[in-house]
Amino acid sequence: MPSQPTLTGDATDPAGTTGGTSGPRGLPARDRDRPARGPVRPGTLVKIALMAVVNALGVFGVLAAWREGHMGILASMVALVVVADWVYFSKRTLPLKYILPGLAFLLVYQVYVVGYTGWVAFTNYGDGHNSTKEQAVEALLLQNERRVEGSPTYPLTVVDRGGALGFAIVEDGEAMVGTADDPLTEVPDATVDDDRVTEVPGATVLSRQDILRRQSEVTSLRVPVSDDPNDGWVRTQDARTGFLATPSLEWDPEADTMTDVATGTVYEATSDGSFRSDDGQRLNVGWRVMVGLDNFRTAFGDERYAQPFVKILVWTFAFAILSVVSTFLLGLFLAITFNDPRVRGRRIYRTLLIFPYAIPGFLAALLWSGMLNRSYGFINQVLLGGAAVPWLTDPWLAKLSVLGVNLWLGFPYMFLICTGALQSLPGDVLEAAKVDGASAWRTWRSVTLPLLLVATSPLLISSFAFNFNNFTLIYMLTGGGPRFADASVPLGHTDILISMVYSVSGLDGTAAKDYGLASALSIVIFLIVATISAITFKRTKQFEEIS
Repeated sequence: MPSQPTLTGDATDPAGTTGGTSGPRGLPARDRDRPARGPVRPGTLVKIALMAVVNALGVFGVLAAWREGHMGILASMVALVVVADWVYFSKRTLPLKYILPGLAFLLVYQVYVVGYTGWVAFTNYGDGHNSTKEQAVEALLLQNERRVEGSPTYPLTVVDRGGALGFAIVEDGEAMVGTADDPLTEVPDATVDDDRVTEVPGATVLSRQDILRRQSEVTSLRVPVSDDPNDGWVRTQDARTGFLATPSLEWDPEADTMTDVATGTVYEATSDGSFRSDDGQRLNVGWRVMVGLDNFRTAFGDERYAQPFVKILVWTFAFAILSVVSTFLLGLFLAITFNDPRVRGRRIYRTLLIFPYAIPGFLAALLWSGMLNRSYGFINQVLLGGAAVPWLTDPWLAKLSVLGVNLWLGFPYMFLICTGALQSLPGDVLEAAKVDGASAWRTWRSVTLPLLLVATSPLLISSFAFNFNNFTLIYMLTGGGPRFADASVPLGHTDILISMVYSVSGLDGTAAKDYGLASALSIVIFLIVATISAITFKRTKQFEEIS
């Protein structure tokens, strides 16, 4: 009788029907061979805690972007948070765990900044054009108002409602409460005593002391009567009585016009982001629009900017190149000198030479500004015996002063990198040059200097880029002065491109803010520095052949 086949699995075990062998407790072999999970490691807990913080910050950024209506920033924040979670909770993305932080900072602080600056460069963003059209219309209606003739005065109470300042009035025996963002609405549960609101549910009635402390807020507050801004708003001058005011301009959304109700002048919306009348008058509040290449045309075509721009561009190149050359040569000379073993006390001298580098740059520039003062500076009064040399007010002397102070600030850095480069030179190469009979000058010119440039060229390029945008020194030492005598804009002989951008932007308070023009100039600076850096990096490859 033939033998019956033997089942490999337990007849009562469903796993046996799959053809797999069962473990001691009926588990499949693949589960039996899998290692048991141990306790969670402390590193995993730390990673979870850190990622919880990252996600919390990401959610905060998303909510802030949503509240401000920046959909691009919102999408970017969501993408960064999702990518971060995927990278740090996946076992297949080990290289990205090290790259992602730097990549995220690169995207946020470099790519986004350059991209946003480029976008602003093609807009009219600046004073009078810093909001949307809806916000501009609202601002115009609020800024141009008149009290309604014959309108009654209302007994008024100042309240704080959810952190927002508001007014409570009594109209036709009913309590009405509103804030700057919420129009007046009836509040049946409010307490009215002698035609004055004395208590409002969910709001705090401000005391006289609180009103005096916030007097400017109270007198500037406008509480709209309805959602239509043309209906007017309630204002007060004494925090006890309110009056109705309406806009002196009337907004017609269908015709896209503003009409002065007193004179009848009609202002039409134009493509440049403003309301303009037929005789050329323009309302003082506009909105942001795309203007194409207008800012670049202004920078290079408008005589107010084109003429000083060329002078400033030439000086910027001269300042950056001379600063790099002078600091490098002085630093190299000192490095060679104190790298000689025959010099005693080299460590002390090296330490003393680093002192200028240890002082913050803005503080050192301020100190030199005082010492170079024409009337009471240390240089004139002490070293020159009371002379009145205009170090900072004469165009050429001011430029020499800038270069001299920058030499004092910059040579320690070059001294450090040249010392390190000299000490890292291969001794066998130098010894081979001596064996071949090369003189000291020949060895220096053909071996030492090329090897030195291999190590220092990238740093020299970065130093050029830094000095090309050395805003701190110019701003703290001369402020860009002395001013051009023939320029109608606040620019001077020691201004470099970046300080010109600062002046044009209006952030220094000397001119109207024009962020669009300033951004266009910033893009020009970026292209110049990027182009020169790329060319220089390509040229420095010839030194690498020696190494």
